Amino acid sequence: MKSRQRVLAALLALVSLPPLVALVEAVSYHVRNRNNGSIVSSGERREYLLYVPKSYDATRPTPLVVSMHGGGGWPAMQRDISEWNRLAESHGFIVAYPSGLERVWRVVHRGPGLTKDVRFISDLIDNLEQAYNIDPTRIYANGLSNGGGMAFVLSCTLSDRIAAVGMVAAAQMLPWSWCTDDRPVPMIAFHGTADPVVPYEGGTSWVWDGSFPDVSEWATNWARRNRCGSDTVESAVAADVTRRDSTDCADDAAVVLFTIHGGGHTWPGGEPLPEWFVGPTSREIDASFLMWEFFQKHRLGTDGNVEIPDRRATGEGGPQPARSP
Repeated sequence: MKSRQRVLAALLALVSLPPLVALVEAVSYHVRNRNNGSIVSSGERREYLLYVPKSYDATRPTPLVVSMHGGGGWPAMQRDISEWNRLAESHGFIVAYPSGLERVWRVVHRGPGLTKDVRFISDLIDNLEQAYNIDPTRIYANGLSNGGGMAFVLSCTLSDRIAAVGMVAAAQMLPWSWCTDDRPVPMIAFHGTADPVVPYEGGTSWVWDGSFPDVSEWATNWARRNRCGSDTVESAVAADVTRRDSTDCADDAAVVLFTIHGGGHTWPGGEPLPEWFVGPTSREIDASFLMWEFFQKHRLGTDGNVEIPDRRATGEGGPQPARSP
């Protein structure tokens, strides 16, 4: 009888094990992916994930990197794909991963949604400046896909606060003419020629019913915005990677484009995404490392003609006065 009871108990344990493992995994997943901060901006509760390195010293101004996820992504996903925390720890800067409302940055159309997203990033910077000793001359923005499109928006609406921007497989959905801010903003971009989501040569894809711009032409437009010279310098940095630099830019606001030949809709050197869905991830370069190397060369105000005024961005094509809601 006792033997039969032990067998029955063992069988019940085995039956209940899968749900228990699933529950543990679900809790673990939630812990790994939860955000650790929130603010109210434009009447909306907005969340973010923050990483402060162990070396943070409240007596020393510290750079801030704002890294934005792609459409359908979330802050922890962007953290894991970009691996910014590793660099933040070794180089001593703070990283904020803001969350798009319903996992999307509203950069498809100009309007109130876009305005609120810009206001959120501005309010987030305000909040972090109150809590930490943030160096206002060294605030940088970058993003993947939809988040890269948001980085472009911030370069046009918060150019008095963002020293430089970086973009990976950026989904540019607003026309170039939307940007009316003429301050030269340093920009570094990475894009794969086999990107199935945002085609390198522009055009349509399954992700959007509009047409994406040609990546090379977009970089040329940015060089024109930064009043760079007409000459460019191209170099092979790896077997599958070409670098193009626009030279003689105003305020030394460099424009750099890395083309990953055969690369997909992925973050070079970062955590690979499913290749069957977005294409291959290059391991020849580390986009985050190169981005940080680029960011370190650019600060607001270092050219003597870039002020840091007290202004508020509206998302309607250029910065406007006042920062408080």
